[in-house]
Amino acid sequence: MEKTKLKLSNIFKHLFLVIRHRHGVFINCAKCGIPLRGLMHDLSKFSPSEFFESARYYQGNRSPIGVCRRTIGYSKAWLHHKGRNKHHLEYWYDQDCKVQPIIPYKYIVECVCDKLAATKTYAGKNYTPDMPLLHWQKYGHTAESNPKNKAFIERVFTDIYELGEEAVLNSKYMKRVYREICEAEDLREDS
Repeated sequence: MEKTKLKLSNIFKHLFLVIRHRHGVFINCAKCGIPLRGLMHDLSKFSPSEFFESARYYQGNRSPIGVCRRTIGYSKAWLHHKGRNKHHLEYWYDQDCKVQPIIPYKYIVECVCDKLAATKTYAGKNYTPDMPLLHWQKYGHTAESNPKNKAFIERVFTDIYELGEEAVLNSKYMKRVYREICEAEDLREDS
């Protein structure tokens, strides 16, 4: 497992990619009524432990974390990132617990804004509205999390595809769907 060499050009390409992604997340978060989360989003990506590994494995059309994982078997950048950013499902996962928490509203909405912006950033001009849902169904839903968290994300991406971003990326929609899915009482049969 040989590490890829860090290229100077990739440092700048990765920097601009992160800036473009953060801008997309900010726009999405502002539409959803959580602009501060958009401003604070992914600041850890500028830390040396995340930035240089990601620049080393920069591809431009997909996450360098996945490339790093396939190359050396793990990603120190990801381990650092998921432990510091509450908008990731993995931040909230505790393998020693049978029940995983429901992610607070502002973080799960940021999660959706992040995944949407990442899809647009990597797809570029080839982006289509079904891409976030397809990516979620192929990769995202496999993360360990409370089923309500997963249901919320899937519902939002389904509605983005079916109804369009304008109908979905707003605080009224997000709060309503969060209440319907994440704050709903579980129906249990008495045994």
